[in-house]
Amino acid sequence: MKEDAINLHRMLRGKIEIRNRVAVDNIFEEEKGTLGLIYTPGVAYVSKEIGGNKELAYEYTSKWNNVAIICDGTRVLGLGNVGPEAAIPVMEGKSVLFKSLADINAIPLCIATQDKQEIIRLVKAIQPGFGAVNIEDIESPKVLEIVEVLKNELDIPVFHDDQHGTAVITLAALVNALDLVGKKLDKIKVVIAGAGSAGYGIYRILEQAGCRDIIVADSKGAIYKERADIVSSSSSKNRYRQEIAERTNAGKIRGGIGDVINGADLFIGVSGRGNIISKEMVGTMNKDAIVFALSNPDPEILPPDALDAGARIAATGRSDFANQINNAVVFPSVLRALLDLRARYLDEDMLVAVAFAIASLVDRKHLTESFIIPRVNDPRILPVVTQTLRDAVMKHMDAKERQVLPQ
Repeated sequence: MKEDAINLHRMLRGKIEIRNRVAVDNIFEEEKGTLGLIYTPGVAYVSKEIGGNKELAYEYTSKWNNVAIICDGTRVLGLGNVGPEAAIPVMEGKSVLFKSLADINAIPLCIATQDKQEIIRLVKAIQPGFGAVNIEDIESPKVLEIVEVLKNELDIPVFHDDQHGTAVITLAALVNALDLVGKKLDKIKVVIAGAGSAGYGIYRILEQAGCRDIIVADSKGAIYKERADIVSSSSSKNRYRQEIAERTNAGKIRGGIGDVINGADLFIGVSGRGNIISKEMVGTMNKDAIVFALSNPDPEILPPDALDAGARIAATGRSDFANQINNAVVFPSVLRALLDLRARYLDEDMLVAVAFAIASLVDRKHLTESFIIPRVNDPRILPVVTQTLRDAVMKHMDAKERQVLPQ
């Protein structure tokens, strides 16, 4: 695979390109050519119109279909801080998915700064040319702070794939898994390994959906309110981890994964580390346990081992096992819907609604232990996500705003 991937990229010299949407056959003809319309002098009339009403940029330019993918190269896949140049092929791959699954022009902007305030200023400065922003592969907790600021200060929606996309598809898979094993979301014990962007996003969406017993663990073990490094001043900058400590693990259970997984109904791994749970640990989970080992390329435990140890359902983020929990199911359709609706925000209620809508695409007669989530290219995803988000957006709008909602 290494040799094939490198050879393909060397041959392609880039996976995306820009194409014109205007015919160029007669563009330079003096009488019937379109040059005078698409450029000077005719385009001045268009610019003047937009100058009087900037919302017309959605009607007269590609803003309505442009998404900026912002990455500083500090947390690329499972590789860590490899730099913005090394992030380019990953972001180009994401652009291909945006285009092929939702016909969105997603522009990779891999930037040569890792400073939080500079990133925020850059995104705010470029927003006139884009209808939405997708934040990708930036280290935590910095990225959570960036997303929070941008959501409050931009006029366009901000989607963080690691935080929002992974959370949505995880909840969608869980809804169907729980249906199979006959358990309720508000009655299960959940252990999440990893307190970065994905772990934080998953805890938030599970809590919003009604889950009441959640334990999040990081490299130091279970997070709880009185843990020394959580309450110390040195950790005060990571208020997201402090939020987790305040709102989860009410029993203040201590110890590593091997301690807290005992008696759990669900394990979710987003630790970025492979093989951190053993068959013996899975064996201590409750009957009909569910294991989502989502770290790539090496999951926290391989599905055959989890199933052999007694898990009823196992899933990973990989395509070579059943039940791939892939955020590619989510981000193209959500961004497509946000662009079409010209939404200005994306809140937790909307994410929960999208997760349940995606889960509903796997009907009961097809639901099995090895098929709990629709495939990435399922053509039903886009329309159901669009309708779900439209309904959610309209709940927040007054009558006047609804009148101008795109049809």
